[in-house]
Amino acid sequence: MFESLSDKLQAIFDRLGKRGILTEQDVDAALREVRKALLEADVNFKVVKEFVEQVRVRAVGAEVHKSLTPGQAVVKIVHEELLKTLGEGGKLDLGGPPPRVIMLVGLQGAGKTTMAAKLALKLRADGRKPLMVAADIYRPAAITQLETLGKQLNIPVFSEGDKVPPPQIAQHGIQKAIQTASDVVIVDTAGRLQIDDAMMREVEEVKARTKSAEVLLVADAMIGQEAVRVADEFNKRVGLTGLILTKVDGDARGGAAISMRAVTGVPIKFLGTGEKPDALEVFYPDRLASRILGMGDVLTLIEKAQLQFDEKEAAVAAEKMMTASFDLEDFLSQIKQIKKMGPLNDILAMIPGMKDLTKQMPADMTEKQMQRVEAMISSMTRNERRDPDMLNASRKRRVAKGSGTTVQEINALLSQFREAQKMMKQMATNPRLRAMSGLMGGGAGRRKTR
Repeated sequence: MFESLSDKLQAIFDRLGKRGILTEQDVDAALREVRKALLEADVNFKVVKEFVEQVRVRAVGAEVHKSLTPGQAVVKIVHEELLKTLGEGGKLDLGGPPPRVIMLVGLQGAGKTTMAAKLALKLRADGRKPLMVAADIYRPAAITQLETLGKQLNIPVFSEGDKVPPPQIAQHGIQKAIQTASDVVIVDTAGRLQIDDAMMREVEEVKARTKSAEVLLVADAMIGQEAVRVADEFNKRVGLTGLILTKVDGDARGGAAISMRAVTGVPIKFLGTGEKPDALEVFYPDRLASRILGMGDVLTLIEKAQLQFDEKEAAVAAEKMMTASFDLEDFLSQIKQIKKMGPLNDILAMIPGMKDLTKQMPADMTEKQMQRVEAMISSMTRNERRDPDMLNASRKRRVAKGSGTTVQEINALLSQFREAQKMMKQMATNPRLRAMSGLMGGGAGRRKTR
């Protein structure tokens, strides 16, 4: 989402000189560009003005640490001010007697119904027993959509058709939750193409009848400057407890995230990062600030790995690496698990220093390379994967034909794999790396994954 803003900010910081003290002229020149970059990213102009002024006050005349360039010093200041602007991430209020009610509000098309299912799936993974309530009786197929999602995820849905008023449906949904011992109720309310008084009165009544613990505004990250007005209006009328940004994996410029949090003072709680039911991230301001400034996001990368990598498999793989017995069969297994984490370019961008490298490659280059490698290894027999030395000329031709590649590509893959094995053998003789292997195997997954 913040790729364009991130690129512009990095270019600004790179242009700063390497003098020991930041002059007022240095700062003013950089901040003019920062202001422009933020406005182009659809950040609200009042938020931009306040943010830039805070950075300027701190940056003018700031003594630069010996190990830092002025550009790095400004990055540090911008990072800290960005954290202040984004505020703290908020946790869901699920304490108190069950069932706890989470009410989703927002404009039509923001993705409330899909978000209800994503949130329910996450809560179930956290040990909760959610019930989804279909209270959007106006949008065609909204009820059917939620029921379909419920069946796919095996999560119960309460609905009463499109003739019963939404506040009444929500109230009956709570009664159903009590009967079925569900401890969380997620109410999918109706939206409109734009804010109107009838919609607001309805969501106000739903909140009053359900005594919702959480009222979360689901907002499209691509809504731009309109995001501020929408969030402010909902907050005034209903009293928001949190924000959820959807479609952050798209080409949104990202200003909505900064603007809505700064103007309303309401914490961002989740980010919708894709269309799949599990594409929902808890919002961490420090991680988002690091992504915006191109610093990577290692913690999110680790969490993605913990969700997808089986702890026992990770331990076995680490041990095989350290004993140089890691074969193509193991490599294929690792590729399949990495693919579950999402697009490879997105994964690489979370590693500090790798973002610039991914920009030098075509957008789909790494994905295509991984697909070709997977196809080549999959076209080998199990014995060939375990002992690549078996691959003579005729076997290579068969593998190339089966994978839609060439013998030269097969040779290149085998050559790279043998080099990797040599490195593993060298690592196996290093006591420190052997100790690290134990950490990799024992701590790869803190919790049992699927």
